[in-house]
Amino acid sequence: MARYTGPKTRICRTFGEPILGNAKWLSKNSNPPGQHGGTKKRKTLGEYALQLREKQKAKYTYGLLERQFRKTFVEASKMKGVKGENLIRLLEARLDNTVYRMGLAASRPEARQLVAHKHISVNGDVRNIPSYSCKPGDVIAYRPKSEHNSSILAKSRGKNPKFGWIDWNETEKKGTFITYPEREHVPENIKEQLIVELYSK
Repeated sequence: MARYTGPKTRICRTFGEPILGNAKWLSKNSNPPGQHGGTKKRKTLGEYALQLREKQKAKYTYGLLERQFRKTFVEASKMKGVKGENLIRLLEARLDNTVYRMGLAASRPEARQLVAHKHISVNGDVRNIPSYSCKPGDVIAYRPKSEHNSSILAKSRGKNPKFGWIDWNETEKKGTFITYPEREHVPENIKEQLIVELYSK
């Protein structure tokens, strides 16, 4: 499975946001990457550059490469409603992202690894495809062999209560994807309308 494996801090410095997790290193050096990152005068970005930048930010945030991201956008375009909001809903419904939102992993890459290594089941069936799209009512849980594994449980950090579109029962070690989230409830700083404009050219 293809994914970005380069330096995370470099990407965070490019966008000036901790989009790949820990902001510790970003607070030490927030200059753009490159030899002259802190001194070179940056040109004002044009319309296309802003749109491209926003798409790249979304791709890195959710851990997708171009082909898969575009496929998700095409799927969002076929749904009823606003294209940009549909895109965010589909990205949030990915199994790796859902596992991350439930607090079973500290980051999306870590959640992706949990899924890929067959530690997660959906409706009782083990799923090892991170891009699997959860549907409302899907029950996500640890695989029986994994729910007592201390190294796996140590990754859990607890569900954030502000994510109301998912539920997680710590006692039963299972949760539910309740519904697709509304855009205002998704905290990611992504201007999805710019992505729609880019793909609509």
